[in-house]
Amino acid sequence: MSETTSTSPTTTPAAPAWVRDAIAWQVYPLGFCGAPLVRDDLGAAEYGDADGANVVHRLGRVTAWLDHLVSLGANVLILNPVFDSVSHGYDTLDHRRLDPRLGDDADLDALIEAAHGRGIRVVLDGVFNHVSDRHPIVRRALADGPGSEAGARIRWAGEHPYGFEGNDDLVELDLANPAVQDAIVEVMDLWLGRGVDGWRLDAMYAAGAEAWAPIITRVKAAHPDAWILGEVIHGDYPAFAAASGADSLTQYELWKAIWSSLHDANLWELAHALGRHEQFRAPVGAGGHRMVPQTFLGNHDTTRIASQLPDGRDLAPAIALLALLPGVPTVYAGDEFGAAAIKEERAGGDDAIRPVFPDAPDDAATALTVLKPEAAPRILEAHRRLLGLRRREPWLADARVAVREETLANGYAEIELTGAGEGGGERLLLAINLGDEDRPAPGEVLEAVRGADMLDGVGPAGPGVVPAHGVAVVR
Repeated sequence: MSETTSTSPTTTPAAPAWVRDAIAWQVYPLGFCGAPLVRDDLGAAEYGDADGANVVHRLGRVTAWLDHLVSLGANVLILNPVFDSVSHGYDTLDHRRLDPRLGDDADLDALIEAAHGRGIRVVLDGVFNHVSDRHPIVRRALADGPGSEAGARIRWAGEHPYGFEGNDDLVELDLANPAVQDAIVEVMDLWLGRGVDGWRLDAMYAAGAEAWAPIITRVKAAHPDAWILGEVIHGDYPAFAAASGADSLTQYELWKAIWSSLHDANLWELAHALGRHEQFRAPVGAGGHRMVPQTFLGNHDTTRIASQLPDGRDLAPAIALLALLPGVPTVYAGDEFGAAAIKEERAGGDDAIRPVFPDAPDDAATALTVLKPEAAPRILEAHRRLLGLRRREPWLADARVAVREETLANGYAEIELTGAGEGGGERLLLAINLGDEDRPAPGEVLEAVRGADMLDGVGPAGPGVVPAHGVAVVR
């Protein structure tokens, strides 16, 4: 195993070239595949004694949806936790073994092979900030005590292990400890070597950028084409990315602004967030590190976008913003059908936003809880049309964004997207209309989505307009 290098993360190369064209579909596999919420085999005497014990091959359900991913226009599969764990996947027991509720390593190898065969990159969720209190590292630390070599691998609150965000069963590792860094690098290298294309680093904000920097430096040195996506909720995104060496961070500020501004019909909030979004993508540090934000309307930790918007017609602008704004747009599985669910702050409060999916996409509208079953095919079509436009206009991935201030009102805005390359000749305008009346389009309409048609099938927008509760993409 290589030694930790002192290379400054601000000299980290730009994100892999393939990330520029990335459109992701994110899946929470334990829920998606219908795995039991809690392991019932951990007390069994034979647990862990033999390969294949207690394995149920469920991961193939995700494989069966790969063609659907491609039909959306996506080319990246982000998997939430798949490793051996106690319950929800974030209480890991073994990072080298697939959770037996999903299958075995052969199932994951088959998924990766099937994805790559379709041109899909695969990204795993690296839950390295904390582990289950049953993890061998924690058990050794508890046996030897805080002052011991084993005890130094976890964080302590006095004489007690430090629980992540108050959860005693999720014990935080000390990522500044060289032995912990070695172990994380080893796991990341292992799966990248087996064909994985990148990592989502869960709760990256908890340990901080400086703790992650030597880990990412070593991984990137061995796997320069790997995408490193960090979960960061708030703070100075560009500085965090530059200090840690992460290619991308979760753009929670924009997530909040999209649903909140549409919910409240306050596009001034959206305009402010878009200004911040533009700043976040500016180069930072002596090495000019440029962060590529991950954009999203929801994920496994948030209330579904369809449940955030009381007027379902306003899903149309949300989908357009996700599809066209620069960054790595990510669709959380089910949102493309109008899946509805509210996250609750209680034990089991995430279950509704992490549902079981049917074997085939054709059954999604009836198998999932959705905003309106008969609208699901039209919501799906809106995603395909707008993400298809993103595919046809690849320069949007790093376009410059500006709101035309003279157009800005509570319920209307025109967002100008211009090419960031030499000459910057590309230009599109995204016009958002939250009002009840159509408005004249400010140019040639390439795509328009009328919220009432998407939701109720009342018919498409007329020519040359920005439809009520809808959007028009204008050349």
